[in-house]
Amino acid sequence: MNAMNEYILAIDLGTSGPKITLVTVGGELIAYEREKTKLYLLPDCGAEQDPADWWKAIRRATRRLLKREPVPAEAIVAIGCTSQWAGTVAVDREGRPLMNALIWMDARGAPYVKHIVRGPVKVAGYGATRLITWLRLTGGVPGLSGKDPIGHILYIRGQHPDIYQKTYKFLEPLDYVNMLLTGQFAASYHSITMHWLTDNRQIDRVRYDPKLLKMVGIEREKLPDLKKGTHILGSIRPEVAIELGLTPDVQVVMGAPDLHAAAIGSGAVQDYAGNLYIGTSSWLTCHVPFKKTDVLHSIGSVPSAVPGRYLVINEQQMAGACLNFLRDNILYPAEELARVGGGQIAYGLLDQLAREAPPGSDRLIFTPWLNGERTPVDDHLTRGGFYNLSLQHKRAHLVRAVMEGVAFNTRWLLGYVEGFIQRKLNAIHIGGGGAHSEVWCQVQADVLKRPVHQIKEPIQATARGAALLAAVALGYVSFDDVTRLVKVATIFEPNTANSHIYDELFQEYLQLYRRNKGIYHRLNRPEHSPSGRIP
Repeated sequence: MNAMNEYILAIDLGTSGPKITLVTVGGELIAYEREKTKLYLLPDCGAEQDPADWWKAIRRATRRLLKREPVPAEAIVAIGCTSQWAGTVAVDREGRPLMNALIWMDARGAPYVKHIVRGPVKVAGYGATRLITWLRLTGGVPGLSGKDPIGHILYIRGQHPDIYQKTYKFLEPLDYVNMLLTGQFAASYHSITMHWLTDNRQIDRVRYDPKLLKMVGIEREKLPDLKKGTHILGSIRPEVAIELGLTPDVQVVMGAPDLHAAAIGSGAVQDYAGNLYIGTSSWLTCHVPFKKTDVLHSIGSVPSAVPGRYLVINEQQMAGACLNFLRDNILYPAEELARVGGGQIAYGLLDQLAREAPPGSDRLIFTPWLNGERTPVDDHLTRGGFYNLSLQHKRAHLVRAVMEGVAFNTRWLLGYVEGFIQRKLNAIHIGGGGAHSEVWCQVQADVLKRPVHQIKEPIQATARGAALLAAVALGYVSFDDVTRLVKVATIFEPNTANSHIYDELFQEYLQLYRRNKGIYHRLNRPEHSPSGRIP
């Protein structure tokens, strides 16, 4: 079959649910469907999802998409997967989940992480000797918030020892989906990173390190074998092909977590090309040719989905989720949301409201730390809110303040990222659902004082990245082609007329964290929770 008539099915398993997208081998989006999945937030800083719910949603969306027949099923040559990162699925030898998945928001492992990083001489909360070992080998260190998979696994071992003993493999969400598709238990050099158990010094030969495994106390056999992101796992399982409506010769490529896939799908694959993604959470990344760590601000360069390269990683906990929270819990409760026509229409209304408020929202400031923060501070106890709220403020001010608060947090991070790479990010590509909003893109440009390049179909950045990674693996394109293949829809230049107000409010934003940190820690300290201490 001619390559121009061949397609890749991209599975993008986000926190809110999967998107299933058909993409040409040249990165052009053809059609997509999406489904929602439930998120279970528990009172002791737990955040779980049901892996069975993931698969049912993937199956429903895939069958619905293929039923529309946008392309013949036999024209689909491969599946490329991406997913939310830093989650943990404990499975038995048959690949069956033994409990709900602990996702990237779950902080119940915090006390266990603090236990394994202890030492007589501490630096930034870590025992100096152990800190040096982690930094030397991995380029990073387990977050003290406990939200990394290493924290999840230690929590399961401490609180659910029976499940820990029964677990055959601990899998990332991405690697769990690949296992369902192929029957193989595998992880990539980059999906495994936040377990902090691999020696990443040789970027083309990442391996589990025996010293790290011993230091943490996790058995190697409970972890999947490692592959490159461009590795072809093999053909889809015949019974799964029938279930999804595909042919049995479809190839499954290893793929990448959302952060890595979005960097490719935004076209930011060259060294020092900036990428800002605004989804449920947010991150600011760029590829670099070196391994390095800023432990004080939770920034590091770790194995990328692009072989032989490192990616600067960080994650701000809440971004688009803040706007969803405002929409669903304050402005448009369920019955009102139904009246105005549903979530997507409500987003348009939010954009209209944001345009009505002036830059700076009449000095109303929103802090987006609704579930703590990862970068540029690792603090799972801090919380969000509106500050300087008055009787003069309207709905429009609330909406715009949320957009500006997320942008302030990105600006906070930007300073540390640019210090980390020792250069300025001259332009930043933006993708994710939040990048659909032209208002929000302009707010980001104004607050960051950087040109912001809104990519075409920004909500599909991760799916496009997964598909392009698969296309590279199968030999249709090269990574050098990606920048050309990803189109920019609009360039938003910073409006210097807004610089004064945003500079002023940004300084106050920083003070809000510094002055209120102690209050948040006293209010949210988990010592009465079962997960607040090591048994």
